Amino acid sequence: MRPEFDYGDAVRVIRNVRNDGTFPGEDTGRLLVRRGSIGYVRDVGTFLQDQIIYSVHFLDSDRLVGCREEELQSADAPWTPSLFEFRDKVAAKIALGSGGRVLVEQGEVGEVIKVLRGAPTAESTGSVAYHVHFPGRNTLQVPESALEPAPEAEPAAETAGTAGAAGLGG
Repeated sequence: MRPEFDYGDAVRVIRNVRNDGTFPGEDTGRLLVRRGSIGYVRDVGTFLQDQIIYSVHFLDSDRLVGCREEELQSADAPWTPSLFEFRDKVAAKIALGSGGRVLVEQGEVGEVIKVLRGAPTAESTGSVAYHVHFPGRNTLQVPESALEPAPEAEPAAETAGTAGAAGLGG
């Protein structure tokens, strides 16, 4: 088991990282670092002898957070940022339809179920799309350009991730 990253490497977190109960001074479940943030490896350790854990310093938030290797990629690797995250409330900018039938009216509010980076859409390949659940309807795949934040909604940024595993989160 060899670490992919070394001390001082710039890394990007590819999942939202929440407090798993080991980050001091924050409530369990609280968002610590949003996906896409870049930090620098400060330490490399293991957890339960089979997981590599990196202590990563995120300069923007001045947080030192423990991240599993699968939650990181090189900061230089391709990354497509997204406007919305899992559980964000969104509104349709336009009427959404299929086969000439309107399925969702403009302004209807739904919830993001999944972020699809590099999803092929009618407008381009390699853009961001979402699985969005609109109440009373099926889940639809919607391109980012057809969505806007729901009125009075703030990005929830609620996805799984760990922080501070093996005591590295402080």
